[in-house]
Amino acid sequence: MTASQTDPSPENGPRLAGRLAVLSLLALLAFGSLLALGWWQLERRAWKLDLIERVERRVHAAPVVAPARERWPQVSAASDEYRRVRVAGRFMHERETLVQALSDLGAGFWVLTPLLRPDGSIVLVNRGFVVPAQRERARRAASEPVGEVSVIGLLRISEPGGGFLRRNDPAADRWYSRDVASIAQARGLTAAQVAPFFIDAQRDTAAAPDQPVGGLTVIQFRNHHLGYALTWFALAALVAGAAWFVWREEMRLRAH
Repeated sequence: MTASQTDPSPENGPRLAGRLAVLSLLALLAFGSLLALGWWQLERRAWKLDLIERVERRVHAAPVVAPARERWPQVSAASDEYRRVRVAGRFMHERETLVQALSDLGAGFWVLTPLLRPDGSIVLVNRGFVVPAQRERARRAASEPVGEVSVIGLLRISEPGGGFLRRNDPAADRWYSRDVASIAQARGLTAAQVAPFFIDAQRDTAAAPDQPVGGLTVIQFRNHHLGYALTWFALAALVAGAAWFVWREEMRLRAH
């Protein structure tokens, strides 16, 4: 009897059984994890589709009165963002803030102006977009809306911090995001008076040509979850296929 007949080889001897068990466990864990990730992406897709549907309903609904001060703590992105609202009051033009923007009209600025409501509360209104040549308020002051005004627009949640790789610099009056709390503080507004949201005003077709252009809100939600889910499911299938190949080869070796 030869040594090869008495000593089982690693390919078909008992020692392979332990390794095969470990490999099988790892494959099972990987397969289950990949399936779970794929299923999670499908759930995320369902949530995103529901969000898109809710936002579509909000932006096309009849405007409602903007949340009053007592409801400010309950305002959230999930329940209120992009809701079409109406607010009345007087613009505080002398405290406007320019926030750098890139819109369908090119590079320029959003004009955020505090609106003082009859109850003493204040809402920042993004009156719209101006090109760099119109950034100076003196170029627009003659035709600014004065007195009691009514604004209809979309409720937006504050954007704290700044833009991508660029932080707001209140001291230098450079703004890259519509950070309600910071802008209010920089303009000397009492925090308790200022709503924790701002309003993107809709386009006013009767506005003078030199006034900000409203109605440029971009409503866009990335929804690639189906592609991600298919990727995870494909990887799970690859793991299952590799495990089946190893098992088939093991059975073939054991048959010999």
